[in-house]
Amino acid sequence: MDARTSLRRFLDSPGLSDATRRAYRVDVEEFTSWLVARDTALEDVDVRVLTDYAAELGGSRPGRNPRRLAPATVARKLAAVRSFLRISLGPGRVPDLSLAPRRPRRLPDVPKQGEVEAALERFPTDSPLTLRNRALAELLYSAGLRSRELVQLDVGDVDFEQETVHVRGKGGKERVVPLGEEAAYWLGKYLREARPSLVQGQQAALFTSVRGNRLDTSALRRLFPQPHRLRHAFATHLLEGGADLRTIQELLGHSSLSTTQVYSHVDARRLRQAYDRAHPRA
Repeated sequence: MDARTSLRRFLDSPGLSDATRRAYRVDVEEFTSWLVARDTALEDVDVRVLTDYAAELGGSRPGRNPRRLAPATVARKLAAVRSFLRISLGPGRVPDLSLAPRRPRRLPDVPKQGEVEAALERFPTDSPLTLRNRALAELLYSAGLRSRELVQLDVGDVDFEQETVHVRGKGGKERVVPLGEEAAYWLGKYLREARPSLVQGQQAALFTSVRGNRLDTSALRRLFPQPHRLRHAFATHLLEGGADLRTIQELLGHSSLSTTQVYSHVDARRLRQAYDRAHPRA
């Protein structure tokens, strides 16, 4: 079986979206070129061959790959290769084991509580758009939402009486999160004083663009280049204030506690401080 012919068939597969096809093309082309260079037929690919390739990607062979790739990049390339092999050779021929190096799990840079509050206070609020932006930022920090969750909110998802927000998360999972006092104030002000001049027709979206359409994630990132920092700040500041990891997991909409445990060092520091304050022989 010719690797390059199989590559063309794979990329022409109707089961691939255009975005996936573009993403996989370079990674799978690199793999097939590597097979050709070492004179290995596609049907001879097994665990040993894939392990060699993973090692080469990770730069573990001196002189073979002078530029060490990040673990996330290696994982992405191997995922593309696995997909290619599943279609070309069949699922039974693809080893079910992890070959990518373990990714270091570290908390992204998180602004301190005072820095977030100061940044929010610097927002101008003298026009419908700037008032909308202040409400956006306040809600991001108050509820710890993902970018897509934020732009998918409808007006009816905010319950001012119960002080909650109904969120549609990943995989169709829904949750209800508390609405903080400051976020409620700025959302109410935005709905009364700004949104009526922005919205067009019977638009249900909570946050709209200057044209009156639902705001999308690309527009949100233009307004806030790193909106995820406010989500991380939300979780970190709650932990520092005494909330436990299980509560943070529910509020963030994580399906597994292992995802939330990226914040575990914050929780450990909080517990140590409590221990030092309370234990007579600390």
